[in-house]
Amino acid sequence: MAFTAKDVMALREKTGAGVMDCKKALTDTDGDMTKAADLLRERGIAKAEKKASRIAAEGIVASYIEGKTGVLIEVNCESDFVAKNPRFTEIANEIAQDVAKENPADVAALLACGIEGAVNVEEYLKAQTAVIGEKIAVRRFTVYKTEGFLASYIHLGGKLGVLLDMKGADTDAAKETAHEITLQIAFTKPAYLTEAEVSAETLEKEKEVLKQQAINEGKPEAIAEKMVMGRIKKFYEENCLLKQAFIKDDKQTVADLLAAASKAAGSEVAINRFAFYVMGEGLEKKSEDLQEEVAKQVAAMKK
Repeated sequence: MAFTAKDVMALREKTGAGVMDCKKALTDTDGDMTKAADLLRERGIAKAEKKASRIAAEGIVASYIEGKTGVLIEVNCESDFVAKNPRFTEIANEIAQDVAKENPADVAALLACGIEGAVNVEEYLKAQTAVIGEKIAVRRFTVYKTEGFLASYIHLGGKLGVLLDMKGADTDAAKETAHEITLQIAFTKPAYLTEAEVSAETLEKEKEVLKQQAINEGKPEAIAEKMVMGRIKKFYEENCLLKQAFIKDDKQTVADLLAAASKAAGSEVAINRFAFYVMGEGLEKKSEDLQEEVAKQVAAMKK
């Protein structure tokens, strides 16, 4: 399979490896992007990706909590200028509230839901697009309904957001623990809550890559097999929230933090689940050469 310079740059952005390393990896894998990324990891050139996606879209992540219902939502626009507009933030918050009220199954269902000031959300977005001057779109959302309590955290004006569903009574101490955990999630970006959430397929693929890394380091296959178990332990510690070292005290894990909170409360304080969004993750923003953009504007003025 042939590959282009664009493919090389995409692999470089995806893995952080050098241009020549990326080119060689694509050559050795006949242009297969996924296999090339794995090969770079096996060669020790690229680090494991938690989420292999490019972040390029504009917009914000917002949250809304009302009683036992919480929403995390991503609303996109076309420019950073609009994303920073207070009215755009209001629009995202209004839609989040509507999601909490209507509890739609997905974005398509949300667009058909009623909302104050319009027949439905779809018409509301069209009207707001006319006011703002850019297309506004809801990309995704998560709704949690809990028997415990909820916490959220929005970082950098909506560049990323966390929604956390906690088990236990919402005492001041438990709320503080929940807040610390939302900060933990935003900082460390865990992919899973526990080891049990890691699929067998993901685990096997990780073991294969780690084994090949050890072999490439000159270790015999039998030794490499044993080394994999230690490295898998590290994989869990980096990617599973409860296994992670607490960012404010690396002598304890997040699980230890919860155990201490439970002991102090006299009842269980635990995490049921969490949602974590990075604004624009997986989306690409259209970009144009400046000279070409200016030429288009001049041509438009002449019409």
